[in-house]
Amino acid sequence: MAKAKGKGKTHRLQGPGGHLAGAFLEMLVAERGAAVNTLTAYAHDLEEFAAFIAPVGLGDANNAQVRAYLASLAERGLSVRTQARRLSVLKQFHRFLLGEGHRSDDPTSAVDAPRLGRPLPGTLSEEDVTRLLATARDAVFASEGVGRGKALRLLALVEILYASGMRVSELVSLPLAAARGGDRVLLIRGKGGKERLVPLTPAAFTAIQDWLPARDLALSARKQESRWLFPGTDPDLHMTRQRLGQLLKQLAVDAGVDVTSVKPHALRHAFATHLLANGADLRSVQQMLGHSDISTTQIYTHVLDARMAALVQDHHPLAARKRR
Repeated sequence: MAKAKGKGKTHRLQGPGGHLAGAFLEMLVAERGAAVNTLTAYAHDLEEFAAFIAPVGLGDANNAQVRAYLASLAERGLSVRTQARRLSVLKQFHRFLLGEGHRSDDPTSAVDAPRLGRPLPGTLSEEDVTRLLATARDAVFASEGVGRGKALRLLALVEILYASGMRVSELVSLPLAAARGGDRVLLIRGKGGKERLVPLTPAAFTAIQDWLPARDLALSARKQESRWLFPGTDPDLHMTRQRLGQLLKQLAVDAGVDVTSVKPHALRHAFATHLLANGADLRSVQQMLGHSDISTTQIYTHVLDARMAALVQDHHPLAARKRR
């Protein structure tokens, strides 16, 4: 029987090799300051692995046994993330055994973790975006005074987001100079200070030009100035990402679009997905999004694949026949 103590709690592992597991857990406490919950989780994972390879001792597993254990996790339906975590524990344990001289090899060194995959970004349909834009435009025509200025600001924000695909942080931090020149392109300063030019749609360009006089009027009424295209309550600061998120949520409610799907970045994702769906080439979309690696942009092709698969599943007559 071996044990490792962590902040008052003792973790005991029985069976062949249990003392090695205990030493490993003690190392986690002494050198890494592992919390009790971490020790409990690690002890559980090692105990389960020990039970799987029994009667072989915990410190004597070979590569084939490690792979068989991982395969058993998949067969049991455990998530890929859980499988990866279990393998991580085994890798740390066997590196410890190797480093302490308890083994001359590491049976986990050639075992790769299962791929977690990249979550597909949430996006909006073209119909959803059309409804959001139409609602924002209607609000401009239906308002006056201060309310009209706010409506013009929201319309400009949404039009720019969908027309450029820029990040929310890039949008709210646009300097006034980016729009003063009357150009139909925006110079965007992205991650790492990298700059890129993104063309504007006629609607987005017009929305900016309509917003500028309203912006200047609102600031002059308060005897304020600001260097930002979209000033915050404090004119020395730009609008926050959180405030933009709130405005979009209310717009979604007014437009009758699912509120949970209308997040600031959803319009960026919609920009990329809709461009690709309508024939744009991947490299151009990469440049407009400001991705340094095209593999990041390729995630949107997977979004399209998933959509097409769902379309076939929902509407193809053979698929419908199977559901009956």
